[in-house]
Amino acid sequence: MSALWSLCAGLLLLLLWVRHRGLEAVLVHHRWVFVCLFLLPLSILFDVYYQLRAWAVRRLHSAPRLHAQRVRHIQDQVREWKNEGSRRYMCTGRPGWLTVSLRVGKYKKVHKNIMINLMDVLEVDSERQVVRVEPLVTMGQLTAYLNPMGWTIPVVPELDDLTVGGLIMGTGIESSSHIYGLFQHTCVAYELVLADGSLVRCTPTENSDLFYAVPWSCGTLGFLVAAEIKMIPAKKYVKIHYKPVRGLQNICEKFTEESKKKENNFVEGLVYSLDEAVIMTGVLTDEAEQSKINRIGNYYKPWFFKHVEKYLKADRTGIEYIPSRHYYHRHTRSIFWELQDIIPFGNNPVFRYLFGWMVPPKISLLKLTQGEAIRKLYEQHHVVQDMLVPMKSLEKSIQTFHVDLNVYPLWLCPFILPNNPGMVHPKGNETELYVDIGAYGEPKRKQFEARASMRQMEKFVRSVHGFQMLYADCYMTREEFWDMFDGSLYHKLREQMNCKDAFPEVYDKICKAARH
Repeated sequence: MSALWSLCAGLLLLLLWVRHRGLEAVLVHHRWVFVCLFLLPLSILFDVYYQLRAWAVRRLHSAPRLHAQRVRHIQDQVREWKNEGSRRYMCTGRPGWLTVSLRVGKYKKVHKNIMINLMDVLEVDSERQVVRVEPLVTMGQLTAYLNPMGWTIPVVPELDDLTVGGLIMGTGIESSSHIYGLFQHTCVAYELVLADGSLVRCTPTENSDLFYAVPWSCGTLGFLVAAEIKMIPAKKYVKIHYKPVRGLQNICEKFTEESKKKENNFVEGLVYSLDEAVIMTGVLTDEAEQSKINRIGNYYKPWFFKHVEKYLKADRTGIEYIPSRHYYHRHTRSIFWELQDIIPFGNNPVFRYLFGWMVPPKISLLKLTQGEAIRKLYEQHHVVQDMLVPMKSLEKSIQTFHVDLNVYPLWLCPFILPNNPGMVHPKGNETELYVDIGAYGEPKRKQFEARASMRQMEKFVRSVHGFQMLYADCYMTREEFWDMFDGSLYHKLREQMNCKDAFPEVYDKICKAARH
C-alpha cells in the first residue's frame, strides 16, 4: 500500500511540475519525460498487437487467401473515385504519422484516401529463392519470418518499422548494397493497381518500363499491392572487423578499398569527426568463437554506435561475431543516434538494464505527439538527410557536410548503382560505385539556417551527379529537382497511364517548395 501511495505522490508532483513549467515547455525541453512515461509503454503495446496479429495470420494461413479479396477492394475504391468524377488526386489512406519519414504529409487531408490494408507475407518460394509480400510488411517482420526458415533478403535496410512499400516507392540501403545495390535492385516483380482500377504485374521483361519507373515514384504511378524480393541463404552470425582510421584521405581510401572487395558481405563506416572514423567489414558465417559473440541487439547492451566508438577511443582493431538478425537491426534501438537527443541518458547502463527492453519509442508515435512547437524546432535546428554521391566524390562530400552542417556521426554505406532506366542511375553507361552519407542530428555549424544550408547541400549533390533520398525535407525548385533526377521515363508513363489526374507529380508530393 505504501508503494501505491508513493507512486500517487510522485505522479502528483510530476503533474504540478508540468503545470508550473507549462505543457509545451516540458514537451520541448524535457521531452524524455513524456517519452518515457507514455510513448515507451504505448510502443510496447503496438509491438505486441502486431506480433500477435502476424502470429495469428501465419497459424491460420489467411494471408494468401485474403490477399485477392483485399486487392479487389482497392480496385473498387479506385473505380468509385472514377465514378465520382476524378475530382481529387488519390493517395493511400495510411495516416501520415504512421510513416517513418519525419515529413508531415498534409496532402492526405485533401486527396481521396484509398484504404490499403496489406501487411502480410504471402509466399516463400524456396525453389525460385523469392519471397512475395504485401507493401506494409516491415523489415523486422520479414526477417523474423524468414530467418527461422534459413533465408534472408540481400538488402535489409535499418530500422524495424521500414516497410517494403516505402523502400520500393522511395528507396532503401544497407551495408550489403555494395554487392546487391539498393533495395529496389533486389526486387524481381511488382503488382500495382493503376489509375483505371486495373491490376498489373511488372518485371524486367514484362511491362518493363513500369517496373523501372516505380522506384522513387512515391506512389504517383499506382498503388503497390505486392512485391517479389530475392532471397539468399541466411547464416547464424556476421563476423565483424572494426578498424579505426584517422585522417580524411585515409578514411576515404580505406573505405573505397573495402567497398570494392566482394568477399566483404557488409561494409559500413561511422565518421565521428572530420578526421576520425571506424570502418567495419563483415562476413556471414555459421561458426563463431564463443568468447567473441556479441548479442548487440539485447536490450541491456550499449547502443551500437557507442559500442563502435570504443574502438576509436582505444585506438585498436577488433573482431566480433554478431547474430545475423541482431546485426541487421543493430541501429534500431537507438534509431541510429537520434534517440540520444530525445532520451539523453538512454545509453546509461542503469537505464538500459531497467528500461532498455522498452526502447525504442515508435517513430510514428513520436511524430503523432510532437506538436507544432517541436515540429518547427526540428525543422529549423535538426537534420535528417541521406545524400547518395559517387564514391569518387566521397572526400569532397564529407568536407562539404562538415562546412554546411557539422553533424556527427556521419553514416557511410556503399552501394553499386546499375545503369538501369528510371529516375536514378549513374551519369555514364556503366554501373558505378556510390556511397550514402547519412547525417542525423543537430548541426553544430554557427548560424545554421535550414533552408539556406540544405539548398547549398542539394546544389553540391547535383554538381557531383548525386541524389537526395526523398523521405527527407527537400528544398529544391522543380527545375532543380528534375536536374537531379531523370524524369524522362517517369513523365512518359504518367502520360500513357493517365496518371496526371489521378496522382500528384512526385515533386509536388515531397518538396517543401511545392507544399508551402
